[in-house]
Amino acid sequence: VNSTKIMIKAYNLLGLMQRAGKLITGEDLITKNLKNNKIKLLVIAEDCGINTKKKLTDKANFYNVKCIEFSTIENISIAIGRDNRVAVGITDDGFIKKFKQLLEEGGKQ
Repeated sequence: VNSTKIMIKAYNLLGLMQRAGKLITGEDLITKNLKNNKIKLLVIAEDCGINTKKKLTDKANFYNVKCIEFSTIENISIAIGRDNRVAVGITDDGFIKKFKQLLEEGGKQ
């Protein structure tokens, strides 16, 4: 299986989630929505800063939200059409299932 194709699918899926309003981005919004249980999966860029990564991971763990590291800030930002996004929170179970499937196929996780 071509992992590049799968990565492209994963990025396309992120873009689709963004358009469908199922992504929460921006540190403050992510923190707020982890608290109110809206976010069901937190995706953090692999090149996210250590402090930010720790802060987000700790918050997610505290609220029992699964965290995965995926791709880069640049690629995630391009995929969702926003600047400089270090993390995205996914709010939809169906999208999460599909996203995890793609990552497994691509040899991630």
